Amino acid sequence: MSNSPGRFACLDACRLASDGKVQDVTPPVDTGFNVRSRVHEYGGGEHLVAANGKVYFSNFQDQVVYFQDLQPGSKPTALTMADSKLRFANYALDATRNRLIAVCEDHLQDHREAINTIAAIDLNSGAVTHLATGHDFFSFPVLSLDGSKLAYVAWDHPNMPWDDTCLFLADLDTDGRVKGEPRCVAGGKDTSVQQPLWGPDGQLYYVSDKTGWWNLYKLEQSGESTAVMPMAAEFGSPPWLFGMHSYEVLAGGAAVLAVLDDPKVAGSGLGLINIASNTLQRLDTGYTSFGKLAVSGRGVQEEGGELTLVTTAGSANKPSAVVQLKVSSIQQLASSKPSDWQVLKSSSDLDLDAGYLSEPQSIEFPTEGGLTAYMNYYPPRNKDHKFPAGEKPALLVKIHGGPTSAASTVLNLSYQFWTSRGYAIADVNYGGSTGFGREYRNRLRGNWGVVDVNDCCQAARYLADQGLVDGKRLCIDGGSAGGYTTLACLAFRDVFNAGASHYGVADAELLALHTHKFESRYLDLLIGPYPAAKELYHKRSPIYSINTIKAPTAIFQGDEDKVVPAEQAVLMWKALKAKGLPTTLMMYKGEQHGFRKAEHIRSALEGELYFYGRVLSFNAEYSHELQPMQIDNLPAPTHAAQPTTSVAT
Repeated sequence: MSNSPGRFACLDACRLASDGKVQDVTPPVDTGFNVRSRVHEYGGGEHLVAANGKVYFSNFQDQVVYFQDLQPGSKPTALTMADSKLRFANYALDATRNRLIAVCEDHLQDHREAINTIAAIDLNSGAVTHLATGHDFFSFPVLSLDGSKLAYVAWDHPNMPWDDTCLFLADLDTDGRVKGEPRCVAGGKDTSVQQPLWGPDGQLYYVSDKTGWWNLYKLEQSGESTAVMPMAAEFGSPPWLFGMHSYEVLAGGAAVLAVLDDPKVAGSGLGLINIASNTLQRLDTGYTSFGKLAVSGRGVQEEGGELTLVTTAGSANKPSAVVQLKVSSIQQLASSKPSDWQVLKSSSDLDLDAGYLSEPQSIEFPTEGGLTAYMNYYPPRNKDHKFPAGEKPALLVKIHGGPTSAASTVLNLSYQFWTSRGYAIADVNYGGSTGFGREYRNRLRGNWGVVDVNDCCQAARYLADQGLVDGKRLCIDGGSAGGYTTLACLAFRDVFNAGASHYGVADAELLALHTHKFESRYLDLLIGPYPAAKELYHKRSPIYSINTIKAPTAIFQGDEDKVVPAEQAVLMWKALKAKGLPTTLMMYKGEQHGFRKAEHIRSALEGELYFYGRVLSFNAEYSHELQPMQIDNLPAPTHAAQPTTSVAT
């Protein structure tokens, strides 16, 4: 974690100095080093801190694999060839054979789709040898403790890694070559497997949703798999990135520490599983969101040994941070308290008054077809203001991206911006979101633009019917895939009084035609096979239904966006303007798919609130030093359009 602009670093790639301060190991970004992989374009798994005292990493600029000593001040040395057009991620060290094992993505020929394999990189020469081929995608290569077996996950188009995947097991000879045919030991049709891990007991563990939930399993010597802790909760999440690690086997195989998502609770927790008693104890951490786990110490091998746990964690009132927990035994781990955790590096140094922070409440609400869906509801909170008797807050429905993803509960200052100004927020985990089991996740199959739209509309209606928000001031926004659902709600339903699209997908067909390999067939399962379902793509695309939008709509867009071309935003803005609807287009120079510059992030946030204030008749301000904002088709103010809300600015 680093505050350097555009730089990705990892908690493993930092170290504590003698004075307790965190030091970066890799050089600063202005020297040309940025620890980040472009495999699958989204990357992840970009580094490995190895037992030989070195760190191996992918460099974003040239995608060369480098290594260097862990001591600060040491310099990186290139391992792979420059300009090879090979990208690597998800590293494992094969110390016996002096090589790295990694996912390799071959971009040697521009006219064809990239080729993915599991490959070995010789640590002396940098020579690359391919170990596993024949599938469209690979991930999670892990080597057994004795080096005789290699496990990995593979899948093929049109599946994504949360659809149909297989866990393969390959035998290796003394030279590290694959002997015979790798065999699928778990997964397959209608099953997603992820995160294989060789435990200290020599057994292969993994996560599978074969029962409908991403639960933990152990592959026995007989070839049969045993559920470690069967329950209606998720021990995995969608592998958009490489390098996920949400559990660790401890005490020589007697216990498992795992991140889990309970659909009835907002956020994630840490659970300690006792294998012998088949019980799970939820740890009291004070956090509701966790990243990958890194565990070291004798407690991994021995039941009574000490342990050091490092992860990224946060909550609704704590910013995301690199945190550490040190315990002397598994028993002490089980009884640990929030005060036992040490913050090594926080993503924010702001000292925030709890009187201005809203915390989410998990709400299950009825939706179409007799089903239920979920949302995290943030009530407005500002210790300096109270609503007048009988007045209810305006609502902003937030839509997460993905769409195969979930709403986070980590402190989000942009959410607190709204709730401290009198807005309530509904962060909707619509059907298709993760953390609620495979059946819930599959609700979006063939139904993107239908199920998500229904659930977001029903969430707003439910809160209004419960008297929690003002049913005449319902707003909605989202970015990217969330922007698509926002525009679809405005185009295909008449529920919201205003909305804002932040670089939202308006044309599903264009998205299907112009994307990278990893997502090139994603929409086959979300909408339908293209081009056979071309008519359905048009029907689901808001850009072809602008004439049905009735609510004021703001559009925030980057002029260099390759995912959602700026021309789409201009076309929608012109059409809305021609209809006479209040609208605005904020085009940010130099921005791509997502805003990076502080002044543009602030402009989009203040601009959206200002837009709602003008169209819903309440006081809101927009800072004069920001990019000028013009709202088209605003009606002339009348006595009936005076401010009617206690929104605080």
